[in-house]
Amino acid sequence: MNESSNLEESPKKTSFIGKLLRLFSCLVVLFIISFVISSYLATEYYNNEGPLTEEKIVIIPDGSSLKSAANKLAKENVLLNPELFTILVRIMEPKKTIKAGQYKFSPNISPAQVFKKMEKGDIMSYSLTIPEGLMSSQIIQLINEAPHMTGTIKNTPKEGELLPETYEYTYNYDRQKLVNRMKNSMQQALDKAWENRVTGLPIKSKEDALILASIIEKETGVESERERVAAVFINRLKKRMRLQTDPTVIYAITKGEYVLERPLSRKDLKMDSPYNTYRNFGLPPGPIANPGQKAINAALNPAITNEYYFVADGTGGHKFSTTLKEHNQGVRNWRRISKQNKQNKD
Repeated sequence: MNESSNLEESPKKTSFIGKLLRLFSCLVVLFIISFVISSYLATEYYNNEGPLTEEKIVIIPDGSSLKSAANKLAKENVLLNPELFTILVRIMEPKKTIKAGQYKFSPNISPAQVFKKMEKGDIMSYSLTIPEGLMSSQIIQLINEAPHMTGTIKNTPKEGELLPETYEYTYNYDRQKLVNRMKNSMQQALDKAWENRVTGLPIKSKEDALILASIIEKETGVESERERVAAVFINRLKKRMRLQTDPTVIYAITKGEYVLERPLSRKDLKMDSPYNTYRNFGLPPGPIANPGQKAINAALNPAITNEYYFVADGTGGHKFSTTLKEHNQGVRNWRRISKQNKQNKD
């Protein structure tokens, strides 16, 4: 009797276990299907176009976590689901981090592209162009007026310390840091030019080269004339002739603090100043501006000429002369042109 009961219960147990196994199998299949679908949808979200409809600039502050950055991007409509974005990044890019800065996001940018941009630190940059021949006070004014910069410049750099060129910088860039870069660039430019200088120059130091380059920069804005202007001054230095260059007298008057907006007078040319090259022999005691790389190169690699004079020719350039007689004729022509131009304006 007992044995018969045990035999009858076995099929029931087997049937129950089978149902459990089938149910478990179904659950596993459903889980796998759900996982595949979720993974697909997540991947689609991560790689498909985002909600942004127009270009947007967003600042990610220093110290931002991935979560806080995602929340800010969602507020700016760059991302739709910041929580999902954070989870996917942590799963798919576990060892990578984002960089702070100012970012420009294009319309329809995908979450994957958003993260890639921030992981690379592909932040916005700005540029500041410093023209050749400006005084340090003018350059500092340009830096102070440049947008998206921060901090103050502790001390106005000495004349000739800053290399004029175009400098790239990022949002909230420190102004003093940019000044330091300009100083380093000038030193590198001067060192390189000094190494490649021609022999036989009456230039004994890098400082002298910088002084002469600043005069060349102020005397001509015509690129093709730089080496020729340099040759005139080199020839005069070798002959112990006064340089007699107007820009040094202008600097004697302004001391680099402002731009002189009137022509020089005969009284100016007689003023007592070490910068007055109409009264003093040799180079002035310091640079009168910040010369560019080409003016520095010209000072140390001048043209080979017998010219000792030059004067404006009325076309933006200069007439060069080997003799004083020829030069005086050029001066008379320039005065005639100047007088005629003044009459035409009146």
